[in-house]
Amino acid sequence: MTAKPIGGIQPPRAIWINRLAATTALVMLIATDAQARTWTSTDGSKTFEGELKSYDPATRAVSVVQPNGSILKFTQDKLSAADLAFLTEAGKTDSFPAANSTAGKIEIDPKKLLEKPDGKPADMTKPVQVFILMGQSNMVGMGKVAGGGEGSLENAVKTKKLYPYLADDAGKWIVRTDVRCAMVTCDQQSGWLEPGYGAKDNIGPELGFGNVVGNAIDAPVLLIKACIGNRSLGWDLLPPGSERFEADGMMYAGYKDPTDKWPKGTEPKGSGWYAGKQYDDDTANAKAALKSLDANYPDAKKYEVAGFVFWQGEKDGGNPVHASNYEKNLVQFIKQLRKDFEAPNAKFVVGTLGEATKGSGGNGGKIL
Repeated sequence: MTAKPIGGIQPPRAIWINRLAATTALVMLIATDAQARTWTSTDGSKTFEGELKSYDPATRAVSVVQPNGSILKFTQDKLSAADLAFLTEAGKTDSFPAANSTAGKIEIDPKKLLEKPDGKPADMTKPVQVFILMGQSNMVGMGKVAGGGEGSLENAVKTKKLYPYLADDAGKWIVRTDVRCAMVTCDQQSGWLEPGYGAKDNIGPELGFGNVVGNAIDAPVLLIKACIGNRSLGWDLLPPGSERFEADGMMYAGYKDPTDKWPKGTEPKGSGWYAGKQYDDDTANAKAALKSLDANYPDAKKYEVAGFVFWQGEKDGGNPVHASNYEKNLVQFIKQLRKDFEAPNAKFVVGTLGEATKGSGGNGGKIL
């Protein structure tokens, strides 16, 4: 899921942060009705008719029911750009939340997910639904609430009249009383969801995501942001279970190796940091927040880890070896997170930014 330019112009940062976050939440939450449509191959040479049966953004697996009742299964890389856009907007995931969750299946009109909150507190008889947000600077969020000119949230909401669910009729920012956000790595703080963190001047994906999820779930919602900028999945966030490998005469790090790479036949040497240290730090910080649950969500007694959101990839895109191993590392990352948080059925949504600004190169489409 990539934040793409609109009409050839990169949208202001605050706008695409909010748009992508809301879309991410919709993909995680909604199971839409199947639609018969014409599907097209990547090169446009082949088409077929069918209804979407299921789509998993984490594995990129697609299932389509053909008119004769047979089911086609394939990965999204076989499809045209138009089909990928359709999957992003209307793709099915499994029913949310997990089958063993007490929060129940989501049955709601998607339009209502983008309405102003009703102001009611959450149903505290239900476990807190926890979503863990991880990644690098895109997940931290550098959008400006005000003072950012054309790209500020204030301009988007109060001048351009976008995202009306973020402000009341008097133009005052809405503070949700059913969704909390705990930042546990950068700018450590915890509070009710509203625009702004870090002296109330910045926003990240938590804002759009939290509003959509909060509208969909009666249970209390806690977003835990465990993220920091300039981190790669192939090194800093490398999950436990990742093994060393060889490429071009060099050895590349497995989990806890002390350096990123070293000549084959020699021993790796490092100076304190190690492969996966950011993964260890972020997960430890998130677990600490859950251990102090009532401090991060007052009066909460129990919780369920309902989902993970990962927005990362730009740094790996600049390293050909890390880019070529991204899929393998991501699969292990998903498996390990579900294991570490004892949430085998938790949803996992991935977002990535192909370019920091249009034409800047960066990822270059190598990641996801």
